[in-house]
Amino acid sequence: MRRAPGLAPLGAVIAQHHERLDGSGFHSACRGPDLTAASRLLAAANAFQTLTETRAGRKGVTRKQAAHELREEARRGTLCGEAVAAVLEAAGQTGRAKKVTYIAGLTAREIEVLQALAHGSANKEIARELELLPKTVDNHIQSIYSKLGVKTRGGATHFALERGLLQPGKT
Repeated sequence: MRRAPGLAPLGAVIAQHHERLDGSGFHSACRGPDLTAASRLLAAANAFQTLTETRAGRKGVTRKQAAHELREEARRGTLCGEAVAAVLEAAGQTGRAKKVTYIAGLTAREIEVLQALAHGSANKEIARELELLPKTVDNHIQSIYSKLGVKTRGGATHFALERGLLQPGKT
């Protein structure tokens, strides 16, 4: 990539195509906060392609089986749930479930609440921002705490930081 100046910016993205949010990928063992949205998307697309293609010593799985495996990886927090959803939509594998779960079994709405909570917003502010009732926000927060196994906003924020759910500079 260095030899083609126009492609040089893509080098970092391409180099991270096997990385995972929890640091279990290779070759540099990057974690969620270190991975760009493009890297997360490429990792999910690469995982789908790898699962479905026949390789030496094994047959590829069906697209449906690959979709199931990617959803499981998103649930476990190894692949980005949003990237997996985008890849599966592009592959025509949206499945029957409209409710997509992301890291640690969180729903898309719970991730929105977690992000707002991690940025320091009070429950009423989160409710106003997401057009929810304050009690609904509290219910989401309790569900988030339960799913993450934490008891405080600090614990939830730490989880969000570790898994790359917070975008730098966004308040």
